[in-house]
Amino acid sequence: MTTSLSRLLAPRSIAVFGGNWAERVVEQCQKMGFPGEVWPVHPTKDAVHGVRCYRSVGELPGAPDASFVAVNRNLAVEVMGELSARGAGGAVCFAAGFKEAGPEGAALQDRLVAASGAMPFLGPNCYGLINYIDGALLWPDQHGGQRTERGVAILMQSGNIALNMTMNQRGVPLAYLAALGNQARIDLADLIVALADTGRVSAVGMLIEGIPDTTKFAAAVEKARAAGVPVVALKAGRTEHGAQLAMSHTGSLAGSDAVMDAYLRRLGVARVDSLTVFLETLKLLHVHGPLPGRDVVSMSCSGGEALLIADAARHRQVDFRPFTPADVARIRPTTNPIVSISNPFDYHTFDWGRFDRLEATFTEVQRSGFDLGMIVMDLPRGDRCTDGEWKLGIDAFAKASKAAGGRAAVLSTLVECMPESYALELIGQGVAPMMGIDETLTAIEHAAFIGTAPADGYRPLGSEGPDPTAVFALTEWEGKQALKEHGLQIPAGDLVHTELQAIAAANVIGYPLVVKAVSGEILHKTEAGAVRLGIRNEDDLVEAMRAMAHLSDEFLIEEMVTDAVAELIVGVTRDPQIGPVLVVGSGGVLVELIADAATLMLPARPEEVRQAIGSLRGANLLKGFRGKPEGDIEAVVDAVMAIAHFAVANAGRIAELDVNPLLVRPKGRGAVAVDALVRMSE
Repeated sequence: MTTSLSRLLAPRSIAVFGGNWAERVVEQCQKMGFPGEVWPVHPTKDAVHGVRCYRSVGELPGAPDASFVAVNRNLAVEVMGELSARGAGGAVCFAAGFKEAGPEGAALQDRLVAASGAMPFLGPNCYGLINYIDGALLWPDQHGGQRTERGVAILMQSGNIALNMTMNQRGVPLAYLAALGNQARIDLADLIVALADTGRVSAVGMLIEGIPDTTKFAAAVEKARAAGVPVVALKAGRTEHGAQLAMSHTGSLAGSDAVMDAYLRRLGVARVDSLTVFLETLKLLHVHGPLPGRDVVSMSCSGGEALLIADAARHRQVDFRPFTPADVARIRPTTNPIVSISNPFDYHTFDWGRFDRLEATFTEVQRSGFDLGMIVMDLPRGDRCTDGEWKLGIDAFAKASKAAGGRAAVLSTLVECMPESYALELIGQGVAPMMGIDETLTAIEHAAFIGTAPADGYRPLGSEGPDPTAVFALTEWEGKQALKEHGLQIPAGDLVHTELQAIAAANVIGYPLVVKAVSGEILHKTEAGAVRLGIRNEDDLVEAMRAMAHLSDEFLIEEMVTDAVAELIVGVTRDPQIGPVLVVGSGGVLVELIADAATLMLPARPEEVRQAIGSLRGANLLKGFRGKPEGDIEAVVDAVMAIAHFAVANAGRIAELDVNPLLVRPKGRGAVAVDALVRMSE
């Protein structure tokens, strides 16, 4: 069991092992003003950068809180074992050539883990760890960060990208930076919990290539959010490379990336798509934390900027809601009479350079109850221009926001028009210095998502599923009956073996009918010619059964739903790490061509299902498209929840499930599952 990471994350003594790379660690600690002791260990050198060298772990003055081990991979195993035996607090194993290098390296990594005992360590194949709060650098290279009292933590598996993060000039205050390498002992989840516990981290951002233990990670995020530390993820690998299920349409809709997206969303982790949005989101979270809602006001002295903001906000989950009449009544006396008070708000240049007038306007705007107030202001370049009047406007906005108790952000449309020094100054005033229109609006989306995402203790159902050799396909009749027990509406129907039984059933059900050949071997009936629609009379019924007699001696006779306004697919597929997941999408015969679907974690919540349905491109069909009646959306939610309940109840047995199509009838008439494929074990 790994011990606490507190000594590794905030060391008072650092031991350094190795040659050139290790010497750089000593140099970086000195440059950053690390107040603790640094103990270089080298077999021949007497000193490194003026610091006395020791010959071995046993010769050190004490057990180091943290160590940087930059010796060859075989010697690293020996040194890590000695550090563990000495009671060291933790280490960075810099050496490569372990699990990433093949079977021989994997075996060596197992030896490394065993030798280290309970001592926590980052790596191997790991660039290092930076603590900017205490000036402790287990880092063998230059970097662009500086000391801070509080800031964000950035966790990367790539050392080079981590290094690039320190070079940003966006004003993001870094508290910790870690490159995790192979994660042989300390993984993302361990660091998230430990960093949240420090009380010195405002948000955690991570670049993830994969999550080895999804249950552990979910628990870590829950603890961080409970401690007020939001989590942002940039997930590498949007392309689909996971294995696809061959039997169902659902499997082709829910690729590995879609599942990861749904998993992070369920945890309340904001998933971003670029490094710039990653940094802007972390910066906004550092200053203001998660936003309680999506209501935003934008102010500028240019109508062009207001239009750019309005255009960029289209199709985004950011609401530039109008001012209320009461808001307008308060703001009006502070502005020129010809100024139109709308949102985005162009306050014009009538009061440019007049601090008191601007402060009065900004105060009343910020008193309007928005979740975030922004002023658009690009500072002139300092080498050729003066910026006094621009900063005067920002100062008036900052003072007004503080007086009104509103969250404040300054938006520079161009990155180069917000100097880093001034961005840091704004952060010190409690104002978020945001850069780029698209990046800023996306960051607001993410901060609002985190602030409104429920924390319900979600855990994956688990990857342990049925034995593949014991999985079989239920017949459509069996599958529908099993789903019906959990509340799914299916067509009126009967299972028959003879023409006489079919005729009797048809007389009870009523025409028009659907006739299907029933067999666990027929997975896609349309392709196999195992379904006939529009059976209008007894002759049609008999002819259809005889035409399909070579396929089966069992037939399903069902009512034909003729008033559907839309077709959906609802299914369950298994992810290797998460277990069963739920998929909702536009259905029918073109389901894979359209590929319009949303993936949800199980257990699912009704509000999630409702949002997923609304997010589909085909959702317009449910709203009364081109004169058709409005679909029964609440019945769709009930149908999806019934399928979800079935999947949860059979989580360890279900291999896949495909309800396609789920026919959505007009409002008040329900949603009916007219076909179902279920594969599971006993």
